Amino acid sequence: MAKDSTRSVHGTEENDRETGSVTTPIYQTVTFGFRTAEAVEKAVKGESGGFVYSRWDNPTIRILERKLADLEGGQSSLFFSSGMAAITTSVMSLVRKGDHVLATSDLYGETYRLMRDFLPGFGVRTTLVDTTDLQSMRKGMRENTKVVYIETPTNPTLKLVDIREAAKIAHSVGALLLVDSTFASPFGQKPLALGADLVLHSATKYLNGHSDVTAGAVVGGRERVLTIKKMRTMLGGTLDPHAAFLILRGIKTLSIRMQRHNESAMALARFLRSHDRVAKVNYPGLEDHPQHELAARQMKGYGGMLSFELKGSMKEAIRFTESLKISTLGGSLGAVETLVVQPASMTHTQLSVQDRKRTGISDTLIRVSVGIEDSDDLIEDFSQALKKLR
Repeated sequence: MAKDSTRSVHGTEENDRETGSVTTPIYQTVTFGFRTAEAVEKAVKGESGGFVYSRWDNPTIRILERKLADLEGGQSSLFFSSGMAAITTSVMSLVRKGDHVLATSDLYGETYRLMRDFLPGFGVRTTLVDTTDLQSMRKGMRENTKVVYIETPTNPTLKLVDIREAAKIAHSVGALLLVDSTFASPFGQKPLALGADLVLHSATKYLNGHSDVTAGAVVGGRERVLTIKKMRTMLGGTLDPHAAFLILRGIKTLSIRMQRHNESAMALARFLRSHDRVAKVNYPGLEDHPQHELAARQMKGYGGMLSFELKGSMKEAIRFTESLKISTLGGSLGAVETLVVQPASMTHTQLSVQDRKRTGISDTLIRVSVGIEDSDDLIEDFSQALKKLR
């Protein structure tokens, strides 16, 4: 079998049969014509593999979905109009009133709000625990737990969850394990191979990688993905064909981008760890990270994401982010440019002060999505911004 980088370029994509185009065409159409009513009926029933309406399915999107499934080692995948569309649609398709969901307490802000506010409003009970503590996970499980939802690495504290053990815990009561693997990308870890049932991505991030598309995805077994697809068709959060084309383009360079992200993040993490104005660095590649051994076992490379705490006040942390010249103060991640955010005032404002403290999000925590710029330039940029705090 070809390796990941080769498959990211060639997997599931053949030259266009009519023109020989080496890139997948954009089928920018709403509907598809038929010659007979019988053909329409077969397509609607899914018996022919034909296309009917782009909210249901589209040739460009289908090729993208096959590519991601191939990279993740899944049978099928679906793409959505955003990462949150992928998360909400997937979870909602798997739970009903009276069910229980166990989730990571250290979640992306909007996912946290889904678990804390939205699902309970529909009669789905939720429990948020520190899923890095397997014993806490076991204690949080119930007989009616249907979904265990984890991020690994987590956003923004870069904690890791043992996917293999989490899968055993979920399956012990018949629940499904859903893993948000956005921070790692398909090149950083393979949750399905470790026992996860479904893998989720904000495809806005590393899969696309160029800050010009908003998208999400889920990957897993064919029948489970089909269940989610029915919900997607009804809710309507399907990806646009042109966005699918751009993500196909992005995936072709994912391997070499992730290599640079990994290398530069490690270099920047080591620089920050040695700086006297930095209190703590969260990066799984550092030997003193509490889960470094798990990262080495579970991941391929340590990713392009890190976070660190400044010594000082929230005001000084804000001044630092505003003093950067190459790096951009912006609320996303996983792209070619380096982006920094202060989670307490940007990405995790949905959490109370107490909840942020409990999950390790201090007022001086800064999250960094390390881009593909030269690492020496990034270190110099961070160095000059830190000097302005003296």
